[in-house]
Amino acid sequence: MTRMHSTPAGAVLVAIDMSKHRQEVLIERPEGGRRRRLTVMATKADYDGLAEQLVAIGRPIVVGFEATGNYHRTLAHRLLSAGFELRLISSVALARTREALHNGWDKNDPKDAQVILHMLRIGATQRYVDPLAAGINDLQELSKTHEAISKAKTQTWHRLLTHYLPLYFPEIARFAGNSRSDWFLALLERFPTPASITVLGPDGFSAEAWTLVGRKVSKARLINDIYATATASIALPVPLDSAAITMFRMVIAEARSLIHQRDQIEAIAHAMLAEHRDYQLLRMVPGIGPINALTILAEAGDLRRFSHHRQFLKFCGLDLATCQSGTFRGRTKLSKYGNARLRRTFWMAAQVAARQRDNSFRDKLGRYTAGHADDADRRRKAMTALTAKMARVAHAVVKTGTEYRPFLERPAARWKAPSLQVP
Repeated sequence: MTRMHSTPAGAVLVAIDMSKHRQEVLIERPEGGRRRRLTVMATKADYDGLAEQLVAIGRPIVVGFEATGNYHRTLAHRLLSAGFELRLISSVALARTREALHNGWDKNDPKDAQVILHMLRIGATQRYVDPLAAGINDLQELSKTHEAISKAKTQTWHRLLTHYLPLYFPEIARFAGNSRSDWFLALLERFPTPASITVLGPDGFSAEAWTLVGRKVSKARLINDIYATATASIALPVPLDSAAITMFRMVIAEARSLIHQRDQIEAIAHAMLAEHRDYQLLRMVPGIGPINALTILAEAGDLRRFSHHRQFLKFCGLDLATCQSGTFRGRTKLSKYGNARLRRTFWMAAQVAARQRDNSFRDKLGRYTAGHADDADRRRKAMTALTAKMARVAHAVVKTGTEYRPFLERPAARWKAPSLQVP
């Protein structure tokens, strides 16, 4: 992922080793001489003082730093606002360069600043994109918060299915259905045990559960089936007012709250991006839904900044790499030195697109696995190829501004040179 960027002639190089509370700064002028070392604390006064000192130099400034959690974001934005050019140093490249220069794996902040300065000098850097300046900070917060809430919801859902339901209402699990729906949790919160259902009788339970079940086909039959299931349950005979059932209801309330939060984030994201042209183009690609489109825009920003789709594939870690030394040649596989969230998003989108009809992704999967339906390894490789194709298509539709055409590629319809055609 490291790019070679030329340093402007006469530019002053500034290497910063980022940490939570303090930053080690190393300044080198182009004419040589002694380097200047500074220690900058994570305060507004120190950040403003550093920016003023660099401005006072009166020359082009190139600042290089390694991303450290989110601690670098505030100083980087302050320096970017001052008009300095920022370069990002790859953590992997920094570690390997440090080992090569110092012949050891030990590290400290002043040593890292020296290595960053060396990488700035040779141009082994990446261009830094500030999310706030690029206008994608809100999208990133929406995307990351949605992911965190979705993971918490999944953990809570599994806790219900594997712990609480087997103890207090095992048979009700077969009515769970889709984890995105809220009606099942609402019903479970009101009736956490079989006894809470049977005590009302069939008519009483039907009257109270009718509004909870929601818009369902054959709702009366479903409610009667749930009541019959409760009468034959093997659940533990725990009183409804016990502490165990209170904890059960507390976890159910947590799961419902997470579902509501996730729905709220999705509504905010769609309202923000409904008129966004890139969002509209991505939504037309099979398999890319609202959240996938949000993640792509949040993680990649403006896809037009990648002049070729191979650059975007490398950014996602979907480029091919081979380990080779002498006569040894390893297997060619994905490098995975890229954005893991983008890679996962395109993989999930490819899974959805492959199950749909009349699109080039499903056709490509069929051609890859033709005659090898039982070969799991071949299907895995085919899905990897579909993931890379999904990334290429997403980059193409945004860069060219054209809508995706859901054509179906058929081998018989392909053009053949006249010399290859059978008379």
